[in-house]
Amino acid sequence: MKRTRILTGVIALAVLGTTVSGCTHVKAWQKERLTDPIMSFEDDAQEASRELHWIEAREGSTGGTGSAGGGCACN
Repeated sequence: MKRTRILTGVIALAVLGTTVSGCTHVKAWQKERLTDPIMSFEDDAQEASRELHWIEAREGSTGGTGSAGGGCACN
């Protein structure tokens, strides 16, 4: 009986620890690391960045490419 109670307590603490450890607030200056080109799934992130720059210059617009990042940049 006591052994099951200890095992249940350990499992509950492990679940609580993994659930709580994933919660954090990211500051605005830390978000730039999340959009680093090296974090891209592309084979050649620099080439994709150059091509995106070329397309943006040709179209006269930026954004709307679905890149990962946080915030709305409306500070």
